Amino acid sequence: MQGDFAFGFQQLPNNNKDLFLLAIWFNKLPEKTVVWYADTPNNPTPKGSKLELTTDRGLLLTDPQNQELWNSNPIISQVNMALFNDSGNFVLVNKNSEKIWESFSHPTDTLLPTQVLEKGDVVSSRASLSTNFSKGRFQLSLGKDGNFVLNSINLPSEFTNDNYYIRSTNNTGKQLVFSELGSLYVLRENNEIFMLSSGENGSSLDYYYRATLNFDGVFGVYSYPKNPTKGNSWSVVWSIPDNICVQSFVFGSSGACGYNRICRLNVDKRPVCECPRGFSLLDVNDEYRGCKPNFLQSCEEGSKSLVESVYTFQEIKDIDWPTGDYEVLQPYDTEKCKETCLNDCMCAVAIFRNNTCWKKKLPLTNGRVDDNIEARAFIKVRKSDFPFENPSSSSSMTRNRNVLIIVGSVLLGTSLFVNFLLVGGVSMGFFFIYKKRVIRSQDDKEVSRLNLRCFTYKDLIDATDEFKEELGRGSFGIVYKGTLKDTNEHVAVKKLDRAFQDSEKEFKAEVNVIGHTHHKNLVRLVGFCEEGEQRLLVYEFMSNGALAGFLFGDMRPSWNQRIEIAMGVARGILYLHEECSTQIIHCDIKPQNILLDESYNARIADFGLAKLLLINQSHTNTAIRGTKGYVAPEWFSNMPITVKVDVYSFGVLLLEIICCRRNVDIEIGGEEQAILVYWAYDCYIEGRLDVLVGNDMEAIQDMKSFEMFLRVAIWCIQEDPSLRPSMKKVMLMLEGIVQVSAPPSPFLFGSNI
Repeated sequence: MQGDFAFGFQQLPNNNKDLFLLAIWFNKLPEKTVVWYADTPNNPTPKGSKLELTTDRGLLLTDPQNQELWNSNPIISQVNMALFNDSGNFVLVNKNSEKIWESFSHPTDTLLPTQVLEKGDVVSSRASLSTNFSKGRFQLSLGKDGNFVLNSINLPSEFTNDNYYIRSTNNTGKQLVFSELGSLYVLRENNEIFMLSSGENGSSLDYYYRATLNFDGVFGVYSYPKNPTKGNSWSVVWSIPDNICVQSFVFGSSGACGYNRICRLNVDKRPVCECPRGFSLLDVNDEYRGCKPNFLQSCEEGSKSLVESVYTFQEIKDIDWPTGDYEVLQPYDTEKCKETCLNDCMCAVAIFRNNTCWKKKLPLTNGRVDDNIEARAFIKVRKSDFPFENPSSSSSMTRNRNVLIIVGSVLLGTSLFVNFLLVGGVSMGFFFIYKKRVIRSQDDKEVSRLNLRCFTYKDLIDATDEFKEELGRGSFGIVYKGTLKDTNEHVAVKKLDRAFQDSEKEFKAEVNVIGHTHHKNLVRLVGFCEEGEQRLLVYEFMSNGALAGFLFGDMRPSWNQRIEIAMGVARGILYLHEECSTQIIHCDIKPQNILLDESYNARIADFGLAKLLLINQSHTNTAIRGTKGYVAPEWFSNMPITVKVDVYSFGVLLLEIICCRRNVDIEIGGEEQAILVYWAYDCYIEGRLDVLVGNDMEAIQDMKSFEMFLRVAIWCIQEDPSLRPSMKKVMLMLEGIVQVSAPPSPFLFGSNI
C-alpha cells in the first residue's frame, strides 16, 4: 500500500482523549481529513472500545462493556478476509475473493476518486464541522428518476424537503461517478457521460481529491497537493450551489441557517449564519436550531404610547425571509410600514420594497442577504432600557391588591390612633419585605438576564483538576483549561489575580460586557464565580488557540484562511461598535486576543479592557491601556478615546494577517523592515508589493485583493483619528462594496509605536 489512507480509531479534534471515531482518513496530510466513519447511533466511540472482524457479521464494534455499537451488516456470505485499498476503500471478501461489503458502498459525507454512487444511494452531511458526526440536515443523491439532486431533511424525522439544487439528466442517469482524475459525472443508461465537474486542478499523481457534502449544505470537489509546501490546505475545485442562502429556500424548511437567522456568503461561497440584533441562539450547542428573541413578544402593552416606549426597530438593508407573510399592505411608505408593525402585536418583522409592506410573524424562515431584492427589513426589538417583566408579576399584583383590600377594611372599623399605629406598622412591614424582594429579584434577574451560570469555586477546582493545565497568561490573570463535570463541555477558566488593584473592576466589566453580547465572532462567556476573594470567568474553549500561534507558527495559513479571519475580526469589532445596545471599545485588539474555534473562525476575546459608551456618548477619557505596537497615538496625547482606537489596532492586525509576520520583528530584514507599519507603507508607496508578499504564491495570484487589503490597513492606521474610517466603512471596503481610494501617509505626528 502507498499509505495515503488510514483506517482505525481517530481521536476527535476536540482534544478529548477519551472519545474516538472509527474512521478512514487521509494519512499523509497534516489535517488528517476524515472521509468515512462508522455511523454509530451515538457518535463518538468511548475509549476502550474494540473492533473485531467476524465471519458472520463482518466488522463488529463494541464499547468497553462489550455492548454492540455498530456492525457492517448486511453480509451476504461468510467473511474470509478484509482488504484496505490504496483508493481508501475498505473491503470485506469471502473465500472466493468476492466483495461482500465495502465502505465505498456505504458512504457518509464524502466520495473518493473511483467511487460510484448507484441510483437511489444517498450521501448525508454530518451535523457539524468538528465533533458531531451524527446525520446532518442535507443529503445528496442520484434520485430514482436519475437526476442529480441536493435536498434537506427535517430532523429528527426523515421528511425530505423539495430539492434546493438539481441537474437534470432527462431521467436517464444510472450512476454518479467520481473519477480518478477528480472529475464528477453522471453515467447515463446508454453509457453516455453527463459531466458535472471536470478535474481542472491537475493530475491525480500530483493531487489528492475528495467530494464532500459539507455540514452547511454546500457540495464541493476539493484538491490538496500530494507534495505540499508550507501553508497548503484543501482548495475548492468546484462547488454547488452558487448561493445556498438563496437557493436553499424551500417551503416547510428553516433554510440553510435555521429559524430566525440570517444567511450570507463568505468568499468561498459558504454560508455564514447570524442572529439578528435582539435575538440569541436557542441552543448554543446546536446553532442550526435557530435563534430566539431575547424578549417575550406580548399583546398586553396596551396603548400606542406604551408600545412605542417598549419597542423599536433594527433596520437592515437587502435582508428577507421569503415566507411567514400574514399581511401585505399596498401602496405604503416606510413610516406607515413601521407604524403598522409597531402597533401590531403579532408583527415581528416588516419588509418594505416597491411601495409594499410585508408583515411577518415568528418563526422566520429562509432568512438571507440578497443584494437583488432592494428591500429594507424592520426587525422589532425591545428598547434596551425597558425593564423585563417578571412572569409572576401579575399574580404578585393580585396578592398585593387583596392585601390592600383587607387592610382597608380593618382601617374603616378602628379608631384614628389605632389606625395610625396600624398604618405605620404595615408600612414598615411592606418596606422591609419589598426591600428584601427587590434585592433578591435583582440578583436573580441579573443572572437569568445574562443567561450565565454562577459557579462555585469548588466547581472550577474540579473542572480544572486544581488548575492543572495553563492555557495562557494575561494582564489580569491566568487562563486554565477545564471540563465541566455535568456537561463534559470544555471551557477556559480565567482566574483573576487579586494582586492587581483593578481586578475586581475588570471582573465586573467582563461579566457585564460579555453577558450582554452575542455574536459569531466573539468568545462566549459561559459563567462566572464570585466567592469570597475569588473572581473567575468561564469561557467557551477555543480548540485552535490564539491567532498569534496560528499566524506566526511554522506553517503559514492559506491566503483564504487569513482573509476569512480578517473579515471575522472586522465583523466582531463592528458588532461591538455599532450593533450592541451599549457601544463597546475593546481597547486591546491584537493576535493574542483573537482566538480560533474548531472551524478556524476568528473570535474576539478578553473584554476586561473594554470601555463602554452610552448611546449618547462619543468618547471617554481613561488611562493608557492596550499593548505596545497596537496602541493608537491618541493614547499618548491626552486626546479623547473613541472607537477609532480599535480601528487603529485592527489596521495593525490586518497588516500582520496579510503579510503573515509580526508587527515588530527586529530579526527580519534589518532596521528597514523591523516595524511592519512603516515598512508596509514604504513598499506601498514604492510599488514593491511583491516584497511584502515574499514567496506567498496564493497572495501573489490574488494581488488585486492583497493591494485592496493593504490600502484598508493603511487607512486604519492613520495617526489622525478623524481620517480613520469607521468599522462599518471598513467592512464595506473589505467586502468590495465601497471602493478603497489611495490612502495618504499615516505618519503625520511622528512615531508612537
